Amino acid sequence: MQQLDIGLRPLRILVGCETSGIARRAFADLGHDVWSCDILPAEDGSNRHIVCDIRGGILNEGWDLLAVMHPPCTRLCRSGRRWMSGPGKWTEPKQLPKGRTWQDMKDEFEEGVSIFEACWNAPIDRVAAENPEMNDLARDRMPDDLPDPQIVQPFWFGHPEYKATGWYLRNLPELEPTELLTEPERGSPEWIAWNRVHRMPPGPERARLRSRSFPGMMKAAAAQWAGYAVEQVRAAA
Repeated sequence: MQQLDIGLRPLRILVGCETSGIARRAFADLGHDVWSCDILPAEDGSNRHIVCDIRGGILNEGWDLLAVMHPPCTRLCRSGRRWMSGPGKWTEPKQLPKGRTWQDMKDEFEEGVSIFEACWNAPIDRVAAENPEMNDLARDRMPDDLPDPQIVQPFWFGHPEYKATGWYLRNLPELEPTELLTEPERGSPEWIAWNRVHRMPPGPERARLRSRSFPGMMKAAAAQWAGYAVEQVRAAA
């Protein structure tokens, strides 16, 4: 399906790989036609959430903006490279996570690459894909036009926390801070508290909690990205 001529009507926005509804609600609060999708149900029970694999065709339904929140990145990010390869590229790792095989790591890597590529190559004019800075193995598999990510922090948007968040952007502006907090002294109790995300103990909920969006960041993203898109379509009308 071709991109719709949206004129001055509300944008049609897809929020992919999100179950919390945080990003969906931020864009919807501005009056846009917003849907989220994931292979899991929405935590807030919204009827504007579609349970599906984002690669299954939903990307072709005429969206004006795609915000991909938390595609699988464990095997794509730099911190996970040690589980993928030893010295050089694609040599057997010296150590693997307990109970996992090297083939498991490769399968998860391929899944992450597939989902990210599908989103980045979607027939949508404006794309924002959240992912940490990628390791060299992942970068080797990415589309040639993929830019370096913009790295932002929650404390740019009023959240007293550290969690470097990478945004890969196509036809969208980099995020500007909206409520920049003063960083605490390194090693102080406040600094330790700001590192809450990195200090989470292992457990079944750790990955889900670590990947949750920050409402302040999503409010800024919705205002800046949707606002930019609206100005583009007004200029083109």
